[in-house]
Amino acid sequence: MKSILVIGMGTLGRHLAAKMQEMGNDVMIVDKNEYIIQELAPIFPDSVIGDCTNEAVLRSIGVNNFDYCFVAIGEDFYSSLEITSILKELGAHYVISKARRLRQAEFLKKIGADEVFYPEREIAEKLAVRYNATNIFDYIELTSEYSIFEIPILPEWAGKTIMEVDVRKNYHINIIATKNGSQINPSPGGEHVFEKGSHIIVIGKSSDVFKLTARIPEE
Repeated sequence: MKSILVIGMGTLGRHLAAKMQEMGNDVMIVDKNEYIIQELAPIFPDSVIGDCTNEAVLRSIGVNNFDYCFVAIGEDFYSSLEITSILKELGAHYVISKARRLRQAEFLKKIGADEVFYPEREIAEKLAVRYNATNIFDYIELTSEYSIFEIPILPEWAGKTIMEVDVRKNYHINIIATKNGSQINPSPGGEHVFEKGSHIIVIGKSSDVFKLTARIPEE
């Protein structure tokens, strides 16, 4: 269990705080809008009304007691910069700030952000990859070259084992799980037999995965 501070209760902040709490973490939320905090207080017992560009507000919260501090403010970038800087000055252990553009990310890192995330860009890239290539059912980018994909098997694989197909040698990808409907089999062995219509979750170079998916008939 971790202690989490989420500043900014827009759509992103709300979803982030709710998921963190759902996963068993202690979550405190902060927003300067009194109405928003009153609305969310029944869900988040630790909630504070305050303008976090005011150092006194953050000092009173005790930001150095949190494992992670998220600055989820998107519209007012100047406020995001101020808050990120103050958090680090007050000894926050790890500050994760939202950016909408690369230039914003550069400034946030210069004034102390430990990590910067781009939710809009990440969603756009994920959608672009999924709908540009056929038979991509899920996608997580790891690096500029390597990603994790959920894809269907080639029809001719049905009834064969992973060892017989030799996916690593023939297609240059690694299978990390197989999926039949909602059932997932993590780390299947070489003797695993592919079932008709099943999916695989693979890790590999995006270019190699796209070559493979181009050979799969659309479902």
